[in-house]
Amino acid sequence: MYTATSPRPETAILVGVVTPGTTRGDVEDSLEELAQLAHTAGAEVTDRVLQVLRRIHAATYIGRGKVEELKRLVAVRKSDLVIFDDDLSPVQMRNLERALGCKLLDRTGLILDIFARRARTAVAKTQVELAQLEYMRTRLTRQWTHLSRQKGGIGTKGPGETQIETDRRLIARRIAVLRERLERIDRQRTTQRKKRQRYTRVSLVGYTNAGKSTLMNVLAGTRVLAEDRLFATLDATTRLVYLEPGKPVLLSDTVGFIRKLPHRLIESFKSTLDEVRESDVLLHLVDATHPRFEDHIQVVHETLAELGAADKPMLLVFNKIDRLADLGLLQALRAEYPEAVFVSALRGIGLEELKRRLQERIEAEALELDVCVPLTEGRTLAYLYQVADVLEEAYLYARNSHDETPLPVARLRLRVPVHRQANVERLLARFRTLQPLPDGTP
Repeated sequence: MYTATSPRPETAILVGVVTPGTTRGDVEDSLEELAQLAHTAGAEVTDRVLQVLRRIHAATYIGRGKVEELKRLVAVRKSDLVIFDDDLSPVQMRNLERALGCKLLDRTGLILDIFARRARTAVAKTQVELAQLEYMRTRLTRQWTHLSRQKGGIGTKGPGETQIETDRRLIARRIAVLRERLERIDRQRTTQRKKRQRYTRVSLVGYTNAGKSTLMNVLAGTRVLAEDRLFATLDATTRLVYLEPGKPVLLSDTVGFIRKLPHRLIESFKSTLDEVRESDVLLHLVDATHPRFEDHIQVVHETLAELGAADKPMLLVFNKIDRLADLGLLQALRAEYPEAVFVSALRGIGLEELKRRLQERIEAEALELDVCVPLTEGRTLAYLYQVADVLEEAYLYARNSHDETPLPVARLRLRVPVHRQANVERLLARFRTLQPLPDGTP
């Protein structure tokens, strides 16, 4: 009789560096997050190594002495993997792999590996593959150390260098194919978003593992994967949600942000993150139980600025309040963030308040316009009555600045919702020269 056994998880050692621009607490917190990333990837963290440096060592990142210490630890622990919390140069990765004799990853490589494991749809797989190839292209030199190297001189160019050049060409071609595919996907999604302009668009943003997918499932009745892991979902999901009877919005769940999010991922996930850029309102979800949630808020703001969405209307939402053991902490949060909403997506606490506050936020962004529209523009008037709230209306005569002939017009005061403002302003641009006559008669 044989019993099936699951494969042993890889064991990993984490390495972080304290430099003059950082503090020990910052690096320890970053290593804690790196440990969660390693757990998400399926590794078991055995040790964490911290090095204090005045400046980064160009050849090995952590210095020769620390490399020897790390090498002994790898041998004692029989570690499969060493993960650095910062990005390493190709030269540093090659030198460290030779010295340590085990697999080596930096933070970007680990995040890319997680994204590759988590990608489910064709779009996400294409985005991840592009980011991985961009990452690998500059690191091919360490893949062929068993073959000869180019050192200069006649007859010294061996098959190893030829293979590297061949792989670089293959990668460049594949990158071109993937970029073309993503551009096609981007055009398709742009067309889809244009069809959604009849609704207010709301995007869930926040640090990874803040509970965005759980909140999406509760509000929209979906079954988006929600786990207590970093980057549980990568694909943007959009569903119709009714905040009040007759007042629907399109709610989108997006990929979570993280400290030191690789730029390659931001570039590759452009079509997904465009949901954030083109949203009318953002719901910024924060894990209220995390000891450094203020840093998470800052990271989200910085990432939104990088995406060009920093000026979007936003509603701050603190999630997981059911896990706060100290009620005084919740009261302190309410006092510090009086405009925020406090919910538990898992327990359904505060969701009605969230819907009400979100609807108020959307209405607060409405634009009031005072316009004159000729009565001969029947289709334009019908459209305005359909898409905007007409607060006041009057019928009188107006005159163009370049034409003395008076025209019968409808003078309207409108409240235009945020998602309609661009269309309405573009439609009314040709009537801006109409000026009502003083007494309203010709």
